[in-house]
Amino acid sequence: MGLILLVLVAVLLCGWWASQPWRVVWRRSRLRARAFPAAWRAILRRNVPQVARLPTDMQLRLKRQMQVFLAEKQFIGCAGQAMTDEVRVTVAALACLPLLGRSRGYYPRLHSVLVYPGPFIVDRVRQQGPLQMHQRQVLSGESWGEGQVVLSWDNVLRDAALPEAGHNVVVHEFAHQLDQDKGFANGAPLLGHRGRQARWAQVMQNSFGLLRARLEAGESDPLGDYASTEPAEFFAVASERFFCQPGALAQAHPAVYAELSRFYEVDPLLWN
Repeated sequence: MGLILLVLVAVLLCGWWASQPWRVVWRRSRLRARAFPAAWRAILRRNVPQVARLPTDMQLRLKRQMQVFLAEKQFIGCAGQAMTDEVRVTVAALACLPLLGRSRGYYPRLHSVLVYPGPFIVDRVRQQGPLQMHQRQVLSGESWGEGQVVLSWDNVLRDAALPEAGHNVVVHEFAHQLDQDKGFANGAPLLGHRGRQARWAQVMQNSFGLLRARLEAGESDPLGDYASTEPAEFFAVASERFFCQPGALAQAHPAVYAELSRFYEVDPLLWN
């Protein structure tokens, strides 16, 4: 009798594990089907004017993605930051902009979003040859490979209010999350096809070099200085401009715009 019970428990556990992907799909489907709260709509109108400029079908998709994101991710207030729907909904709207195209999951490695009232200080130790360099940085956002994104609420609000300025700390850090899906960030997110990966690498390398050459020559470029520091930052900054200043990016780096449009499976040039 005891053996039969053990076998039955084992079968039930196996069935439970096997059904987990289906249960995730079912749960997310139910979340997306819920009515979007009126209070959340008011927050979007107040804080994220970019949402109203999206095509109607994209607005609906964004809200559905937000409902899943908000249900699955933990938000933590830091340094006295109150964690309210105002914060959660605003961040979620911007974090879900990169999810408007094909279904790519909901940042599967991410489990929590930490929000500070303003820019936060990070102390780091960097090795330079035999020397250890202690650096203190003031940041508005950071993406950690351990499944966390850290944000400054002041910067989130400022960027959300003026998308035409081209800066979006949330899109920037969540682009890093997409890049880190493979375990590290190098400016080359997983594309699922060797040919696409090779084309991406060639385009980004060429445009990265072009950006550096322009800056060294004293010329302007919509990607700016920070994108020239390393390929991972080039991808994150380019993602900001893709969603906030698509015209400027398409004009200055048409091949980059085309690659990002294929990756995100949207064309923001058609939204305005």
